[in-house]
Amino acid sequence: MASSPATAIPVSTGQAAAGSAQQTAPISTPAFRLFLSRLSDSVRRSLVNRRPWYELADRSSFSRPESVSEAASRVRKNVSYFRINYIAFLAAVLALSLLSHPISLFVLLALLASWCFLYLFRPADPPLVILGRQFSDRETLIGLVVVTVFVVFLTSVGSLLISALLVGAALVCVHGAFRMPEDLFLDEQEPGVGGSGLLSFLGGAASAAGPTMASRV
Repeated sequence: MASSPATAIPVSTGQAAAGSAQQTAPISTPAFRLFLSRLSDSVRRSLVNRRPWYELADRSSFSRPESVSEAASRVRKNVSYFRINYIAFLAAVLALSLLSHPISLFVLLALLASWCFLYLFRPADPPLVILGRQFSDRETLIGLVVVTVFVVFLTSVGSLLISALLVGAALVCVHGAFRMPEDLFLDEQEPGVGGSGLLSFLGGAASAAGPTMASRV
């Protein structure tokens, strides 16, 4: 008599826990882990292709350009050669700007987390329920787009991002105009090599989120 309820209780509890875990799973863990893995791999491969930093700060290689056309030619060649370094510099400027404005950083992180947990990597099977109301994938996407437009264009977050990128781009252009590229080894295939890191990151992110996105179409 006592052994019968003892064997029935663990089975029902395990089934209930499994069903509850499936209903409350907030994010598709395999897709999210695949995205993070490919992101880290892309960043690692891109940093491997960067040029030595001492080449950017070589004081003997700086001189004033004689004309605007020469400055533009220098910027084009230096961007082709120091592409990864310049991207890392822009990312550092953007990170410092966000760290100096913690409220904007918190808002931006909350926006990115909303996209990841509510749409990009959320399983499509259980519908999204907020405050007792069920939202379809289309309604969720429209709501996230509206919130993103509001945050980027109608708050200080957008102006902070744009100003940081403009400052970083201006510093890159100044460096590229005064850095003489004559001592650099420039090849015709160099732009493709420099851009492979960013392209591989975008391709990896798209393929990682692809199965989750495809199930919503």
